[in-house]
Amino acid sequence: MAQQIAVVGSGYMGGGIAQVFALAGARVALADVSAEVAERNLARLLDESEAYIADGLFPAGATETLRENLWAAPSIEAAVADADFVVEAVPEVLDIKHATLSRISAAARRDAVIGSNTSTISIAALAVAVDAPERFLGVHFANPAPFIPGVELIPHAGTDPAAVETARSTVAASGKQTATVKDVTGFVMNRLQYALFHEAALLAEEGIASPEDIDTIVRSTFGFRLPLFGPFAVADMAGLDVYAFCYQQLQTTFPERFKTPRILEDLVTAGKLGTKTGAGFLNVPAERVPELLAYRNKAYVMMQRLLDELGPAPLN
Repeated sequence: MAQQIAVVGSGYMGGGIAQVFALAGARVALADVSAEVAERNLARLLDESEAYIADGLFPAGATETLRENLWAAPSIEAAVADADFVVEAVPEVLDIKHATLSRISAAARRDAVIGSNTSTISIAALAVAVDAPERFLGVHFANPAPFIPGVELIPHAGTDPAAVETARSTVAASGKQTATVKDVTGFVMNRLQYALFHEAALLAEEGIASPEDIDTIVRSTFGFRLPLFGPFAVADMAGLDVYAFCYQQLQTTFPERFKTPRILEDLVTAGKLGTKTGAGFLNVPAERVPELLAYRNKAYVMMQRLLDELGPAPLN
């Protein structure tokens, strides 16, 4: 992992990202619009750490680790001057990001890798503000950063593969899981997240079910699987022919909205129906299917035990 890291933007997301790297052992500079703001948010992060320790969310000694590894820089330039890796986490306003990235790239070492935590803005659109844009990419943490394990890495067309590898190894060394995706609107996480929300909102608008009942259906059925398996693994285990049939039924009412994806049609036509044929999206070998199903069943039982232990979320 890069040993000298700077996080520019010390608010909720940036502060959480800084905690992640500092707790993993890196020396992390925290910067914002002024030294006072950075100092104030550093104090907040230390207070948060104490609360997280009390709740069993951070390990004992986490606050001392943060005090040792995390510091408030007097300026953006001071924060990035010695950094191997920089994460920009300022508000999602193009002009603010451009101005910040310009300052970062002018002051950082030429070999420093620079990442933006943007969740929606094109990485190519941000790269125009970066001196030596080949060292720039998206590094998209999810909220809350200390507790969500996945991070999207989004290179633009000109990103050097070595910069992607530096970002991947640095983020992975902090204990996170990385996935590299192309620079398209919404990347992967938000395209999926907003597709689900859009359909849920339509169902509520149409009076098909209440928001409370829709949430119950999602979290207690297919959403129950998602912490353990992504959509392709779930489809393979269900049977891709079953998915194709369900698409046909959905098309009787929603012919365009639920047009069968070509990638699914091609697999079904080729007889690749998922785990029952030993080939599908993920190509699980037939001899490993019993092991997979045993894992799945055990995982679901353990997930339910965890939910029973936690009790219902305090939403009402």
